[in-house]
Amino acid sequence: MGIAWDDVVLIEHRGKTGEPTSITVNCPDKAGLGCDLCRIVLEFGLYVTRGDFATDGKWCYIVLWVVPRPSSLKVDWGSLKNRLMSTCPSCMISFYLNQQSTASAPPPVYLLKVFCLDRKGLLHDVTKVLCELELTIQRVKVTTTPDDKVLDLFFITDCMDLLHTKQRRDETCEHLSNVLGEYCISCELQLSGPECEVQQGFASLPQEVAEELFSCELSKEAVPMSSASDTAKLKKATITVDNLLSPVHTLLQIQCVDQKALIYDILRTSKDCDIQVTIYFTNCVVNAFSLESNLCFQIAFGRIQSTAKGYRTIDLFIQTTDGKKIIDDENIKSLCSRLKEEMLHPLRVTVGSRGPDTELLVANPVELCGKGRPRVFYDVTIALKELGICVFSAEIARHSTAERQWEVYRFRLDESPAYPLASKKARTDILDRVKKTLMGW
Repeated sequence: MGIAWDDVVLIEHRGKTGEPTSITVNCPDKAGLGCDLCRIVLEFGLYVTRGDFATDGKWCYIVLWVVPRPSSLKVDWGSLKNRLMSTCPSCMISFYLNQQSTASAPPPVYLLKVFCLDRKGLLHDVTKVLCELELTIQRVKVTTTPDDKVLDLFFITDCMDLLHTKQRRDETCEHLSNVLGEYCISCELQLSGPECEVQQGFASLPQEVAEELFSCELSKEAVPMSSASDTAKLKKATITVDNLLSPVHTLLQIQCVDQKALIYDILRTSKDCDIQVTIYFTNCVVNAFSLESNLCFQIAFGRIQSTAKGYRTIDLFIQTTDGKKIIDDENIKSLCSRLKEEMLHPLRVTVGSRGPDTELLVANPVELCGKGRPRVFYDVTIALKELGICVFSAEIARHSTAERQWEVYRFRLDESPAYPLASKKARTDILDRVKKTLMGW
């Protein structure tokens, strides 16, 4: 018994402009499915306002109400549906037929070389085109030459898995050439070689910089806010644990400041911690069954909602993968600490000096499956473009600490008489704009 192909993912638009669009997913369940779906929604620049998650451990029913972010790209709803369907366990055919037998194999990486004349906003304009074409930036190396030309090397993967075709490669280069216009000198796209491996890590990351980026306790410079009230709001996150309400679930009652990827961050944390989370985003009780190891547990429900003051209240009924509550005090403390860390500062942002140059660093944790956070490069480059700051060079690489792996974005900013980057105010403005763009504030 099954459901029709078109019924696996349903996208329904409301009649009035500005009202949320509902996305319904009805398919077999798998570990981390909620996180994977929210990741795709985030990649398309959509914000989840509310939703319902229900699962019996074998089958899940998910409804998300989403709205585009103000600075988002135009949403291709048909492509979004295809991407969501490709993630569902019952949909590993048709559109993504060739991926089923190689699900564990990493996607092929392609090298895009863009050589052009420099101008303000150039890096973001290229990034925007790649996002529109559903090309994911894995690594990047941007270099400005002394004669004001720029060589952009993008190591990319294709969410549509079509870059092996000449038509897809030609369309990508043509689209970039049209957007860049007379500034474009050449554009080449080919399967990458050993040079991609060189981009796996930075040649050096000073110890003091690494400590600031990856410390559990962020410095005040790393969390810039425009006012004292903003700073106090960011630091507020409370988690209350209740093991009495449900006989088989641990209830986490969370209150924290809302941000555009909050749901993704929570589901990513639960996925990486190997904890089952049953979540419902409604204002009423919703019944569901949690099934682990062929055992049926009691009905659980939860609630996630936004408040008028920008806070989000979350109730999560969780259990370990063997179907038990989390009773051990040390495990509870560790879980709450991890969740608080992800809610308070899921991204790390610093601005400092690199010799005579000003350097912007952005870091985010990588999922255990190896995937980085969506749209970080897009958000950083649009923030710099809005500030009128040019990028002299940029690169993306992975950095490992004792606890986890990080994706680090490194930008050397171009000094200009109109915007003296050495001033404290300029650096505060950069930190503030980049952080707020990344968080969706």
